[in-house]
Amino acid sequence: VLLVESGGGLVQAGGSLRLSCAAPESILSPYVMGWFRRAPGKEREFVAAIDRNADRTMYADSVKGRFTISRENYKNTVYLQMNSLKLEDTAVYYCAADRWRYGSSQTGFEYWGQGTQVTVSS
Repeated sequence: VLLVESGGGLVQAGGSLRLSCAAPESILSPYVMGWFRRAPGKEREFVAAIDRNADRTMYADSVKGRFTISRENYKNTVYLQMNSLKLEDTAVYYCAADRWRYGSSQTGFEYWGQGTQVTVSS
């Protein structure tokens, strides 16, 4: 397993969590990194992406203004800061790496982590 997520857990609605994704230096630095999630009974969907030098970020409309993706290449880590969490944010969150493209499509993300569970309660 090349990508390892951590930081998931149980949080009340309105609360915050920060997810981390650790990757080997050979993967993290040259790659576009993304976060995706799969809610119960739903397809996996795009959450956020960040380009190699952290110059650009993009977000799904559902998380824009609440989530922030960032990276620290010298620490070989990508983060997803999640604020103002909602019940509908409950999902397994996956970190992924794309060598060639900056975008929201899952196609091309060649490395995936095993996921970390985020559960938002009322």
